[in-house]
Amino acid sequence: MTTFPFSAIVGQDEMRRALLIAAVDPSVGGVLVFGDRGTGKSTAIRGLAALLPKMKAVVGCPYSCDPAKPAEGCPHCAMAAGKRVSHLVPVPVIDLPLGATEDRVVGALDLERALTLGEKAFEPGLLARANRGFLYIDEVNLLDDHLVDLLLDVAASGINTVEREGLSVRHPARFVLVGSGNPEEGELRPQLLDRFGLAVEVTTPTDLPTRIDVVRRRDAYERDPAGFCAAYEKADGAIRKQLTAARTRLATLTVPDETLEAAARLCLTLGTDGLRGELTLMRTARALAAFEGAGTVGIDHLTRIAPSALRHRLRRNPLDESGSTARVAKAVAEVFGP
Repeated sequence: MTTFPFSAIVGQDEMRRALLIAAVDPSVGGVLVFGDRGTGKSTAIRGLAALLPKMKAVVGCPYSCDPAKPAEGCPHCAMAAGKRVSHLVPVPVIDLPLGATEDRVVGALDLERALTLGEKAFEPGLLARANRGFLYIDEVNLLDDHLVDLLLDVAASGINTVEREGLSVRHPARFVLVGSGNPEEGELRPQLLDRFGLAVEVTTPTDLPTRIDVVRRRDAYERDPAGFCAAYEKADGAIRKQLTAARTRLATLTVPDETLEAAARLCLTLGTDGLRGELTLMRTARALAAFEGAGTVGIDHLTRIAPSALRHRLRRNPLDESGSTARVAKAVAEVFGP
């Protein structure tokens, strides 16, 4: 079935904005979407996949390497250096199922070639397929601990190392991590939570017109997927062009010192640990400004993305019963004014 169009999603503005920001600048660090069931989390992520402009990749490379980058980090491209041919391919958006084995995730010995040809060859896993794309984990808070540890190592280095069954392979594995889940089913490990650049809260719409519009569009899509998608093809195309322009603009857009100072003051006020908060705040604001075509990164951009960039980085305060979103909003009002 054709994917539900990204532009047809009703509401959930913070979630859609966070996903678009991650598409503009992958260095933001991924997106965590937590909220009620049936609020369009998976729909938005799969809609983004269909929306992304195609990328150049080396023909025949199992890791979809960029032909413009050096080949030394890839075992396939290193052997073909100097004669790499490129073609356009869709940006990979790979699902990591909760029940996936470690072999399926990191890769393992190609049993077919081992049995039929007697050769030791590497069969790439999900991390290889996700290189230069997105790795999506639904119900990420239920992921097994050993897979969490594995993801943390690879996310930090951008390299997947496999040493087993006589194999020793290193290959690139740089991807944008996107996770979704329901907080009622368990919390995320702090180490993995910190790896997400943005954290978004989604809730069930409470106003009648929005609920009616959601149901009407979903019903129309399921009755006639092709016709429904055709009606939103122009809107999706406009967002795709905006993404392409934003990526080009991002390279030349700088963050003024006063905006950096404001980001640092906000993080100091909130008492966030480390400097990852400031870095994410700066990168996210810059990506948002690039997507909107702004000439500079201003306080307005910081204000709008501060909850997404900082709500999951706050220390728990047993004396403060307000939620993390409310604490960020209070600090924004205090630092930036009304």
